[in-house]
Amino acid sequence: MAIKVPGKRYGKRLQHSKVFGHGVHGKRSGYADLLITPLVDMFVIIVLFLIANFSATGEVLMMTKDIQLPEAVNVAEVEMHPVVMVSGDQVSVSGTIVGRVEDFSKDEYLNIPALEEKLRDMKKQFEDLHAMANDDANTFKGDINIQAHKDVEYAIIKRVMFSCATAGYNNINFAVMTVAPSDGGATAAATH
Repeated sequence: MAIKVPGKRYGKRLQHSKVFGHGVHGKRSGYADLLITPLVDMFVIIVLFLIANFSATGEVLMMTKDIQLPEAVNVAEVEMHPVVMVSGDQVSVSGTIVGRVEDFSKDEYLNIPALEEKLRDMKKQFEDLHAMANDDANTFKGDINIQAHKDVEYAIIKRVMFSCATAGYNNINFAVMTVAPSDGGATAAATH
């Protein structure tokens, strides 16, 4: 076995070149080396792309253990709109709590001021954002989803609906569980 002098060593592709290697041009091998690093990079990019697309088309409603949705047969697909969640304990808008249900059942007023204020702020943000972007095609339509527990009193739902309408959200959709007549499975949907 020959003793090699320490120093720079070039990779397989460059050791036979005239400039870097020993200048020996031997017979080329019929096997090509597979470069793993670019292949792994490509697969990582594909996986990240798929994850980003999957999360962009995720769930429209936040399912919680506090809210059991009522069941319905004639429904439409849920669209992305602001969500008012009414559980047995509290009312929240897009994750922000605006009040407790027991306080609303004691009041004699028909509206819920905190809910109206939050919805008006959201409407103003929507209109300002689209005005800055000069987006006249996507005007405010007043769509909102109400996700209420099936055992919440109608008086509370009526007050939530009145507050939504007063704030400018007139197209109210109720989130329900879809139940097919022959199928026992259920999925989330909306009814008008």
